Amino acid sequence: MRRLPIYFLIDVSESMVGEPITQIENGMRNIIQELRTDPYALETVFVSVIVFAGKAKKLLSLTELYKFYPPKFPIGDGTSLGVALNFLMDDMERSLQKTTEEMKGDWKPIVFLFTDGTPTDNPDLAIERWKKYFQRNSNLVCISLGNNVDTNVLGRLTDNVLRLNGVDEYSFKTFFKWVTASIKTCSVSVSDSGIDNLQLAPFSGVNLEKVDTKKSCKVDENYVVLHGKCSNTKKRYLVKYVKQISTSDFLPEFNVMDYKLVGAYSIDEESFESLSEGKSSRNINTNNLRGMPTCPCCGNQFGVVICECGNIMCSDGYTALCPWCGMEGTLGGIEDGGIDITRGRG
Repeated sequence: MRRLPIYFLIDVSESMVGEPITQIENGMRNIIQELRTDPYALETVFVSVIVFAGKAKKLLSLTELYKFYPPKFPIGDGTSLGVALNFLMDDMERSLQKTTEEMKGDWKPIVFLFTDGTPTDNPDLAIERWKKYFQRNSNLVCISLGNNVDTNVLGRLTDNVLRLNGVDEYSFKTFFKWVTASIKTCSVSVSDSGIDNLQLAPFSGVNLEKVDTKKSCKVDENYVVLHGKCSNTKKRYLVKYVKQISTSDFLPEFNVMDYKLVGAYSIDEESFESLSEGKSSRNINTNNLRGMPTCPCCGNQFGVVICECGNIMCSDGYTALCPWCGMEGTLGGIEDGGIDITRGRG
């Protein structure tokens, strides 16, 4: 029997603590339960789980589905992508069965890499090793969990760089169903036709998109610009903040950096779009912004109100009808941890 090895290389850095890591644990459990009901997957699929933060660790070696029990995921400090890749490649050299004169080796392994941040080490040498020795004989799918991932780095590893735009429970559930469907498709392909090229399931119904890693995601760090839409006039406006260095209120000997409100300005949407290079994938936390503008289009008191859809609108302070998604609701407060919102390129 030829195995179809499936590796899950999962970022368990500090930023994954809480809901993301819980959803991944649940998702892994659901993947295994679903695959166990599929005769093709049950016959061919072997699963391994490797996690990484500042260091990498193997939670499970390549294991048959009926013996596989989803592990509890730890949390660590750092996002050492280079360390993780080298750990993965070392394990693949040891664990994968190679073709010999007597027998055929494993099918081409599939690696699902999940990460939500930027590498904290230098992954250059590991990336070069992957491209030289492993890229041709492996199928790698990199998934950016949210908008804070340096997808340009992932694009050096594979053309299959995807972004999961929502990190809520529903988005994770549909995403893991997609992962399961993709694995099933590949297992049928190797069983029926002996073809081990990567065949991913369609994205329909999943908050998932393919990332063009050739486009730059750089922003001007001297400014934060937010894109808003007036809830009354439906016109677009920009809210501009400028970087400032000030003394910490709690530790006077230290300086802190945040962004101070400059103002809010209405814009011509058609002209703006004709001169723009596309939406940024970078976020800023509301705790780093100082000042609340009024709406430059209608004069509403609050010019930066964040809808559940993630977009910015204005409000009179009581109710609001989101001009982006149409959702209507009342205003609530922001938790102590703030909210991550998409910023413009500046």
